Order: sequence, then structure tokens, then C-alpha cells
Amino acid sequence: MDYQKTLEDLISEVIREGGSDLHLGAGHVPAIRVAGELIFLVKYPELSKEDMTGILPLLLDKAKLDKFNLNQEIDFAYDFKGQARLRGNAFFQKGLIGIALRLIPKVKPLVELNLPPIIAELARKKQGFFLCVGPVGQGKSSTLAAMIDLINSEEASHIVTIEDPIEHMYTPKKSIINQREVGIDTQDFHIALKGVFREDVNVIMIGEMRNQETISAAVTAAETGHLVLSTLHTNNASQTIDRIIDSFPGNQQDQIRTQLASSLIGIFSQRLVPKITGGLVPAYELLINNNAVSNLIREKRTHEIDVVIETGSESGMIDLNRSLLELVRAGEISIETAYQYSLNPKVLERLL
Repeated sequence: MDYQKTLEDLISEVIREGGSDLHLGAGHVPAIRVAGELIFLVKYPELSKEDMTGILPLLLDKAKLDKFNLNQEIDFAYDFKGQARLRGNAFFQKGLIGIALRLIPKVKPLVELNLPPIIAELARKKQGFFLCVGPVGQGKSSTLAAMIDLINSEEASHIVTIEDPIEHMYTPKKSIINQREVGIDTQDFHIALKGVFREDVNVIMIGEMRNQETISAAVTAAETGHLVLSTLHTNNASQTIDRIIDSFPGNQQDQIRTQLASSLIGIFSQRLVPKITGGLVPAYELLINNNAVSNLIREKRTHEIDVVIETGSESGMIDLNRSLLELVRAGEISIETAYQYSLNPKVLERLL
């Protein structure tokens, strides 16, 4: 097998089919994910252990290959002929190599992502903490990339991204953009975050909030005059706030609660929902921090935040059920799909 040609053909197939992911592993034929559905490419032969051993070095340089053999898994990015960029993870399962590659979409303006206009207003804030949350593969990175691109197009700012690995590549327009990759340009997220205080930074984008140290440094940065954008794998705003606070020891939770109440700008939760006509469309929830929300955070009443969102449309807040309802009424998604993606189907039933 010509491994280079096979890899190029498979990536080209993902691009051609409008797919999002490519799965390679010994014991099965290659598979791609298109509009959320996994499709096995039966025209290709089943991959063997030797095939995977031959393909992996095409994706990793020697240093990363050594790290993979040591740790038995690795995150990486791969540039495909300058035409596309992919985020990858290589791992072992039952002693055999598996590889998952995700196509990183080109940076698109917020309007092309079908996101609410208020996200642009939040991107123009000068300081504070903004989180984009949701399960894996729901467009969080694309949303943050669109926000960074808007700032880059409108303001003379110093933007620093801290990522593992670097996903979207930005071309400086009005801003200076420095992109730092964990493991190559910095040892860890929180170490890089400590450095931004000495780097005259305006905007910080953190690829993922992975631990208490990173969260603490991010919130502090938001308090000290920086706009901080990041992601978390949580389902909604109230769960996100609880997750952040619960990541700290009990004797530190009151402090982080106070810091979060004052520094938070908003939390945007999104899902990519299958359309009736094919493809995906975003449904979302948006919490905007105001006096009522700040008080709920301080007073340990985060369970009441869902109600604030449901009744806060005049403040720009967006309830997920109402977002799904609008998509149903617009003929974009089916009622069954709306129920499937709703976090509170009983409330959705009353709205319908």
C-alpha cells in the first residue's frame, strides 16, 4: 500500500463529502463522519496493524512519534498540502494503533455560522471571561475562532492563543496574533497564562480549561483587564458555573465564586443539530452576566440560573428550548429532533 497516497485520498474524501472526521484503525475499513453520521468506506480495504504503523509517521514528526510511543496516545495537528488543517488523536486499543482526525473548518464570520448577532457584541468587550461550552464536536472552536477573527479585523489588539494543538491559523489584520502550542511553545496552559501578564496582551484565547490552575489563572486574567475566551465540555450555563467552582478545594470556593461573579461576561452553549434538508444548524443557549446572575453566583443559587435565562430575553439571553422552537417553526429541524436535543423536553412540550 502507498501510505502517503492512501492518506491523501482519504482526507480528500472527507473534504469532498463535506465530512468532519476520519477514523483509521486496524481491523476495520476507514470511516468518515458526515452530518453527524458515521459512514464506512467499503471501497477501501480493511486496514492492518502494518498499515497503521506505516500511516502514523506521515502524521507525526520524530519527536511526537517518540512521545506517542512513550505515552501511548497523543494530540496533534496536521497540515494537508496547505489546503486544509486537521486536529488528530492517535491512541492504542487492544495493542493496535487507532487514529481520529477532525477537519478544522476555515475561519468563518459569525453570520456565516448562523450564530446570534449578540456574540459579536460580546467579542468587542475589553475585558472579562467568556466561555463557549458543549459536548465535543459541536462547533465551540469555530465560534471562538470567529470571535478572534472579528477582533483581528476591527481592533489593533495583541491576541495570544494557547492551544493543544493549534487548530485555526490566523492571518494578522489589524491585530498582532501569537499562537502558542502546549508541548512546543510552552510546557502547560497555566504556565503560558502566567506569562501573559508580562506580554502586554489584550485578548487571550485558551483552547480548553483543563484544570484548577488554568481556571484560576484565566479568571485572574479576566479580572486584570484582559478579554479571556475559552471552552469547557459542559452542557449548559448553570452546570458550567458549578463545574468551575467544584474544581477548587472547599476553602477556595468562596473566593472563586466571587471572582467569577464579577469577571464573567457570558456563557454560550451550542449544539449542531441535524437539519431536515441535510447538514447541521446550531441551536444554542446564552447566559449574559448581569446583577441578578452575579448575585445568584455569589449566593450559591446557580440552580436558579436556568429560570433567569428563560425569562431574560430582553437582556439578550437565549434559552435552548426557544432556540430549538425557532428552528422548528422555520422548518429547519423536525419536532422529533428538537425533543432529542432539548435538555428539558417537558418545557419544550409546553412551548410547542
